Amino acid sequence: MPIASVNPATGERLRTFEPPTARALDALVARAADAFGRWRRTPVAERAAVVRRAGEILERDRARFARLMTLEMGKTLRAADEEAAKCAAGCRYYADHAERLMAPAPVEGAGADEYVAYEPLGVVLAVMPWNFPFWQVIRFAAPALVAGNVGLLKHASNVPQCALALERLFLDAGAPEGAFTALLVGSDAVAGLLADPRVAAATLTGSEPAGRQVAATAGRELKKTVLELGGSDPFVVMPSADVARAAAVAVKARAINNGQSCIAAKRFVVHERVYDDFRERFVAGVRALRVGDPAEADTDVGPLATRAIRDELVEQVQRSVALGATLLVGGHAMDGPGNFFAPAVLESLPPSAPVAREETFGPVAALFRVASEAEAVRVANDTTFGLGASVWTTDREEARRFAQALEAGQVFVNGMVVSDPRFPFGGVKHSGYGRELGAFGLREFVNVKTVRMVFDGGAGAGAETE
Repeated sequence: MPIASVNPATGERLRTFEPPTARALDALVARAADAFGRWRRTPVAERAAVVRRAGEILERDRARFARLMTLEMGKTLRAADEEAAKCAAGCRYYADHAERLMAPAPVEGAGADEYVAYEPLGVVLAVMPWNFPFWQVIRFAAPALVAGNVGLLKHASNVPQCALALERLFLDAGAPEGAFTALLVGSDAVAGLLADPRVAAATLTGSEPAGRQVAATAGRELKKTVLELGGSDPFVVMPSADVARAAAVAVKARAINNGQSCIAAKRFVVHERVYDDFRERFVAGVRALRVGDPAEADTDVGPLATRAIRDELVEQVQRSVALGATLLVGGHAMDGPGNFFAPAVLESLPPSAPVAREETFGPVAALFRVASEAEAVRVANDTTFGLGASVWTTDREEARRFAQALEAGQVFVNGMVVSDPRFPFGGVKHSGYGRELGAFGLREFVNVKTVRMVFDGGAGAGAETE
């Protein structure tokens, strides 16, 4: 089945690609496996230099890459430009730290010839989403490549030109052919790739059902996986918070990337003492968002990536209202071409409402009124997801209690949840497992090898027991 690139702002078909034949796909996997044999023996400093050059190209050509992202998935041009810049920063981080992170680590109390080595696993399959079509890939590829792995990218089918641009990026940066390959294949090809003995591991960023399928298939093959799945992040506002600032950031945290972000704030848990003030400011801010052409500089929210995503979002809002939720603003498909949706805010949500229970992958916000810190924690944790959380308070002890009590992979106090190359990124519960970014992200796809060498009749490892 052909893979089509469609402009979500106009519905125009941009380009169509034919997937590779079975024979051609096998040849691409073989090429990657062959490249790994050579790439793993390339000194870390040389691998890091390739990733550094990739960052330089991303920075130099960020306007070109930004236009491509906007054309294929509809994010605002401003946001796309920021994404390209963030990718450049991610490449620089791993280029700067690769030799330190990959250096053999001494073990306290052990001898000079006893250490822990970090060695690449091999060919890693990356199943990546469309919402951050460059950043999601770079945050896998940069650490994987400096570690000595090679990558096969199965990108989302609505961003094929982004996938090909990323393949070309690493070639232009000096990576050998096969070190990073874009596979323009559908989801039905993933199981076969995971079963291929030449593929050593996999990483997926996507939906919970997709994560379950990849984890099950990889589990049968006993292959390592990292899963970054959905989120329904709480945004908690307590009485001591700067409500005006919290509300302003809340609007940005919900509308970022047209609302299509796993770590976007989705459930706004507000203490009753500041609820009315926050609601007034927040609803006014959402109402003021400009929805329109993502290429225009003053656009805040562009189209949703596909018509199906918009239709699902409308349906989630309608079902929630039918169950008793109050719609304060927006919540409907907008007239005209493109997949445009009016940003929405709902309150008085019953526990069974879809907007309260499900991930909403678009600019829909749910407001919850709470009477205490304990209730705020309970509501914030009342979800199957556990990706990120934001807490607004000027009380340091209260902040520490929230940081400990919230079930999430990352907690931000007085700021919105963001990813940063320096810090590990990932979730708990149904938001997945494993970590990207930082030292932890690099070491997800290495063999952590214990090496203990004994010479001249030394004492060695001690008693020979397990």
